[in-house]
Amino acid sequence: MKKGRTAYIPGKARRWTVTIAALGINMLIGILYSWSIIQRAMVVNWEWSNTEASLPYTLCIATFAITMIFAGRAQDRYGPRPVALLGSIMFGGGLIGSAFAPTPALMMATFGIACGIGIGLCFSAATPAAIKWFDPNKKGIVTGVVVAGVGLSPIYTAPLTEALLRACTIEHTFLVLGIIALGGLLLLSLVLTNPPAGHENASTDVTADPRVKNSDIPWREMIRTRTFIILWSSYLLSAAAGLMLVGHLAGIAIVQAQWEAGFVLVVILAIFNTLGRIAGGYISDRSGPVSALMLMFMVQAVNIFLFTFYRSVPALMAGSAIAGFAYGSLLALFPAATAGYFGLKNLGVNYGIIFTGWGAAGIVGPIIGGAAADITGSYVMSYIISAVMLLGGAVLVNQLRADPRL
Repeated sequence: MKKGRTAYIPGKARRWTVTIAALGINMLIGILYSWSIIQRAMVVNWEWSNTEASLPYTLCIATFAITMIFAGRAQDRYGPRPVALLGSIMFGGGLIGSAFAPTPALMMATFGIACGIGIGLCFSAATPAAIKWFDPNKKGIVTGVVVAGVGLSPIYTAPLTEALLRACTIEHTFLVLGIIALGGLLLLSLVLTNPPAGHENASTDVTADPRVKNSDIPWREMIRTRTFIILWSSYLLSAAAGLMLVGHLAGIAIVQAQWEAGFVLVVILAIFNTLGRIAGGYISDRSGPVSALMLMFMVQAVNIFLFTFYRSVPALMAGSAIAGFAYGSLLALFPAATAGYFGLKNLGVNYGIIFTGWGAAGIVGPIIGGAAADITGSYVMSYIISAVMLLGGAVLVNQLRADPRL
């Protein structure tokens, strides 16, 4: 008994070491969520249009999502460490390269493609690695804690980016952010590892969770299921609204409240984004991801519609907090739903494929926001479209709860 207890302690300590490293990796790649601050500087200093300034961010999200498919499969096959190390080089190098990219086309290559690949590699390695160290009935809260790193990132990257842009040029801002990301990611990636074959949770059957309908479904079978279609489509519809706000929040502050300190809204959204990820994981473990998704979709739909009437700084702060919380929960609920319906064994590649719904949202959301601002001078139409999309996502997800075959 004593030997068993002694053998258990290092494993318990290791799983938290891996989890903290995964959290740190996500905090670094979350620099993406401060893009609205850089975008505003490009519009003002480089005289790019809102649409042009949205393109690198949009391409980065799309590349990130597509990379998740291949990175998830590589993580399942080779382990998280080599995948994360390659991602560290791509992301840090992409930011540094952006310091030498003064045109939208070049910025799309450095930030859009290189950083997008790096984020996809790092994210796909960090989250599954942490989940696999814990009992399946804790997958929601563990996912929430790990992906909270992305939500926490703007708390320090937003004021840091704002300070750098005030003190120096856009080019130097990218350079400093790239050096910080490259060094930090390389160190944290070395800590990532999957649990050994004999680990207590390594061979745990996920069907121990009463909400799990299927166990260890390979991706080829997953994509033929109705459950997959619903999860992918609802991810697209629900994430588009959140990503539109993330990409344009600093601009929204200027248009609707004539407030130049829009980075404060980014920080507020980040704080509640983080809380939403943790809370979403907790609720998922207690009541199931479907009920939690329905709730968050409805909350976000009402809030995004009311954004039209947020014309003061306090109102925008409150709206940003609600939006951050609801959007953040998605990043914990969808991985939990994927693991619940299709198992843990192939979680890397399975969630990578479902995550392309988020990538498609990254194209739709920012473009809707940028085009609305350029054409009408406001974001009202983008709010209405986003609210309708969220309601559509709620209708789809409700089928997962209503259909007993799922």
